[in-house]
Amino acid sequence: MRTTIWLDDDLLREAKLHAAATGRTLTAVIEDALRETLGRRRKPRSRSRLRLKTVGGSGTQPGVDLDDSAALLDLMDRA
Repeated sequence: MRTTIWLDDDLLREAKLHAAATGRTLTAVIEDALRETLGRRRKPRSRSRLRLKTVGGSGTQPGVDLDDSAALLDLMDRA
């Protein structure tokens, strides 16, 4: 669609330079800028709650270090 807009002279100059430097049209540069700005206003999709299944217990067993994956694998292999 064709429309007329009024832009600040410096902003228009910068947009034209950017269009020329990137090999795009001024229209494409302005469209992308509008899409980016309007896209930030969209509400993020709501996420469904994730329920983790837990089991009772007294925590990790003595000597288990969850930060030491090699030792943890050794303990699991022994079981």
